[in-house]
Amino acid sequence: MARRPQRQGRAKGTIERRGNSLRVKVYAGLDPLTGKRMYLRESTTDEKEAERILTKLVAQVDAERHAKTNATLSVAIDEWLKTLEVEDSTRETYEMYARRYIKPVLGDKPIGKITARVLEQLYAELRRCRARCDGTPFVEHRVEGEHECRQVQHRRPPGRPPAGGYPPHDCEQTGCKVVECQQHECRPLGNATISKLHFMLSGTFSAAKRWDWVESNPAEVARKPRQPAPQPTPPTVEEATRIIDEAWKQDESWGTLVWLVMVTGMRRAEVLALRWTDVDLASGYISIRRNYVRAAGRSVEKETKTHRMRRVSLDPATVEVLQEHRARYEAAMRQLDVEPVKDAFLFSYEPMCDRPYDPSGVTHRYARMCASLGIDSHLHALRHYSATELLTAGVDLRTVAGRLGHAGGGATTLRVYAAWVGEADRRAADILGRRMRRPPRGGGQ
Repeated sequence: MARRPQRQGRAKGTIERRGNSLRVKVYAGLDPLTGKRMYLRESTTDEKEAERILTKLVAQVDAERHAKTNATLSVAIDEWLKTLEVEDSTRETYEMYARRYIKPVLGDKPIGKITARVLEQLYAELRRCRARCDGTPFVEHRVEGEHECRQVQHRRPPGRPPAGGYPPHDCEQTGCKVVECQQHECRPLGNATISKLHFMLSGTFSAAKRWDWVESNPAEVARKPRQPAPQPTPPTVEEATRIIDEAWKQDESWGTLVWLVMVTGMRRAEVLALRWTDVDLASGYISIRRNYVRAAGRSVEKETKTHRMRRVSLDPATVEVLQEHRARYEAAMRQLDVEPVKDAFLFSYEPMCDRPYDPSGVTHRYARMCASLGIDSHLHALRHYSATELLTAGVDLRTVAGRLGHAGGGATTLRVYAAWVGEADRRAADILGRRMRRPPRGGGQ
């Protein structure tokens, strides 16, 4: 039978016997999200301890040192994302991270019950295996539901099948593809990704604290993952030459895009957003004003990553490359019997050049091209190539940072390309050393 303490006014708590244990329950007000009554609960088997717990919980309620809602972490993350001022592409990435790594583990837990220890345990599990497996061997199925774990995807000739069906063939010679469900192999989640999860959780709890949903932010005291040092892997000069040659063989417009990224260090989204109004061939520079991205299935033009326009100077060879690219565009317009458009995109598969290349398509095409050359590289590595070549040639850090569009006056450039800055510094030391005449040994004796 419930026993209420002797208090003036309305009783806030009760001690209830449930079998061999005593459950302490204290009323903590209405949940601002659901409108339902909230209670703080703890259990013990000792009567004196139950009284102490009751006093403690009542004091927490009186001092408002308790969670103001039973909202789950999943609800809190969704509410935080609604108020977060970020680009649509960034929001889409955060939603993916929450859906894949946070909500399946902690999404159903009330935010007031999540501690720093709980967060650190999550980070540790993800560092061991992104699937958070328990070490027991199992098969990772490609799809859900009933299916064949091993399936041959036969390579068929184009067109409709013959009346009698496809003739027998040798799968190995034809190049048929075999897909099958594989045994699970633990793949750790990178510290860079875990750091982003920590940022999301910290932002969520910080917002919940502002909204009086919780009293503290456990992410502030949780040990966050160590941020890995950037390790750019630009192609070598020999590899860069082979990449340019192959790109030009495939398509002159494609070769122009690869060349431009290599010599300017532009980001993928920046080069795709370029219009002819951004190019001044007479003065020899390009104005980088926008990004072109795909977010939530929509094409979006937005500000640059640093929200600032910048101009990048062009060398004579690049000006010549762009002049030829412009001539091809004007010739294509003449074939369509239309006038060239001032704000047409530089790189487009559309006849009127009114929509740029698809970002994902550019990335995949570049990866396939490099794979065919036996080069392990990706499109962003061309940006690294531009930066490292400039630094190695002795160009000062601020100039390189300006061409890349790095904010912070070169701090980001120094952090990412510290090894190449050090190499340029050693060469500078050699130059000074060669210009100095060493004094004779032994004080001239």
